[in-house]
Formats: sequence, structure tokens, C-alpha cells
Amino acid sequence: MSELPPDPSRLRTIVTYLSYELGRAEHALAVAEQQQAAAHRRPPPELPAWVVEQGIGSGRPPVSVHAGDCWDRGKRFRAISAEEARRALADGVRACTHCRPDTTLGLID
Repeated sequence: MSELPPDPSRLRTIVTYLSYELGRAEHALAVAEQQQAAAHRRPPPELPAWVVEQGIGSGRPPVSVHAGDCWDRGKRFRAISAEEARRALADGVRACTHCRPDTTLGLID
């Protein structure tokens, strides 16, 4: 390690300079960590347009049809096409009362 000066005024100057440099280094580190975290973040998966909520039990029968972004779709669901959603609704599967897929798909005015 290098020799430090013995007098307080020069020592204070060194401490001030090193404090400034430490602040710059900490800021650069924070920016680099934020950029690295942003690079590793994955976008959320794209929501399907339509889903059918499935029941419990043998064959997991369909319970209701929902829009893909419906908040009330439950945990057991699978993505379906608009045609499959129309067919399920026509076959008597219940339409969600919140997102109203039957209205959106043009089955009810």
C-alpha cells in the first residue's frame, strides 16, 4: 500500500476524493445490475383469446367458457379457439357471467 501523507488537510482531501469515487462506483454498479436484471426478465406469456374452465374428475368435463383475460377463469383451464368456444357454448357449457363470451362471440345479442 502507498504511503499516506501525515497531515490532516491532505488526508481529508484523499478521503473526500475516495468518497466521491466510491459513490460513482456504487452508482455504476446499480445501473449495471438493473440492466442485467432487465435483460433476464421474460415477458409474461401471451394470454389465449378463449379458454374453457375444466372440472374435476374423470375426463375433466368443461365447466364454463371464458375470455382469455377473464379474472374468474379458475386454475384448471385450457386454451381453445373461437370456433371451439362457440361449439362448447352451443353444446350447453355455461358462459362466464363476468366476461360474457356468448355476447362477444355473437351468440347472444
